[in-house]
Amino acid sequence: MPVDQASPWVARFAPLVRPGGSVLDVACGGGRHCRAFLARGHAVTGIDRDLGFTQAEGAELIAADLENGEPWPLPGRRFDAVVVTNYLWRPLFPALRAALAEGGVLIYETFADGNAAYGRPSRPDFLLKRGELLELAAGMTIVAYEDGIVEDRAVIQRLCAVNGPGPIKLR
Repeated sequence: MPVDQASPWVARFAPLVRPGGSVLDVACGGGRHCRAFLARGHAVTGIDRDLGFTQAEGAELIAADLENGEPWPLPGRRFDAVVVTNYLWRPLFPALRAALAEGGVLIYETFADGNAAYGRPSRPDFLLKRGELLELAAGMTIVAYEDGIVEDRAVIQRLCAVNGPGPIKLR
């Protein structure tokens, strides 16, 4: 998969986000998911510690060092989707849940326990424990969940969940 292309997991569940709805991309990096949702007609907010490489014309971009005591920069704001890929900072979990509107979609994908056998990240602080994303989504409607080895190169945990009771209409 080209680095500039949206994750297949994110692309698969992007149609669940309310048409024209707002999307928050946490740790947006170069902006690949910001651009993907902008192309779908969504209002997009991207947050990252360093926006120097972020390319997402039309997105609201916020520089915030969330791991070093900087407060959550979006208190009270709610989004129709929260997207997180290749990033884990457990103290953010409550803010991510609070930022998700009723009926909003959480799309999360990052490295999990066992990834050290394939390289970095290898520190437990940066690896999800078994089932940890399911715990994050407790009380939400789980649309899809995966936990395993991907292409013999990484251990990944993935989740798509909707904030609210199900069932939801799958697209």
